[in-house]
Amino acid sequence: MSETNKPVALVTGGSRGIGFGCAARLAELGFDIAINGMRDESQVSEPIEKLKALGADVLYCQGDIGSAEARTAMLDKIRGHYGRLNVLVNNAGVAPKERKDILEASEESFDYVVGTNLKGPYFLTQAAANWMIEQKKESPEGFYAVINVGSISATVASVNRGEYCVAKSGISMMTMLFAARLGEYDIPVYEIRPGVIKTDMTSGVTSKYDQMIEDGLCVTPRWGFPEDIGKAVGALARGDFPYSTGQAIYVDGGLTLNRL
Repeated sequence: MSETNKPVALVTGGSRGIGFGCAARLAELGFDIAINGMRDESQVSEPIEKLKALGADVLYCQGDIGSAEARTAMLDKIRGHYGRLNVLVNNAGVAPKERKDILEASEESFDYVVGTNLKGPYFLTQAAANWMIEQKKESPEGFYAVINVGSISATVASVNRGEYCVAKSGISMMTMLFAARLGEYDIPVYEIRPGVIKTDMTSGVTSKYDQMIEDGLCVTPRWGFPEDIGKAVGALARGDFPYSTGQAIYVDGGLTLNRL
């Protein structure tokens, strides 16, 4: 078992993209980090070493969050190594394998995206929240939180990836549900809604968004970066917004502002 007494954060999908940006910021703030991903641990040695260089003890938990067995194994591994979990960052997500119009998209694609992007975080949060409640009863002064990385796609319709929008809309309601349920234990639950963020997921549409940003898509005239999301997650994880449970925080460069 780890001998540090630092708070522990689990970041799903934490080895790349937005997830790594979140994990790195939490490591800078003094958290030990458990990261989850689908790749073999040998393939994520670089991000793990970067997090260790920031001072974190790092635990890698391989597994598909859409799988009940994998979620259980993940939390058991964290319990065995750290004995605690202070912050859960639900970040892992997938895009449709093919972007198709909602009049043509398959049920298989819907199940794939919703299973990973909504069902997985929902039941991982259920399990983690029950563990946090146990810890809160033992250490009432401890700070615990759940942070869901959603998307502007919760409210901005994209008809060529409807399953993704539906899943992110579900994350928004999930945030409110768990915030309402965990309020009696003083465990806040938040949602971050990123805009257009430069990651592996958006690499295939880089030229499209380069042009849209140049044409004024965002008030802040640039792409968002994983560290932009990490800064927001860090502020929530260290308890800077304890009276804002259930709220959605947009990190989108003003993309969703109504403008004339």
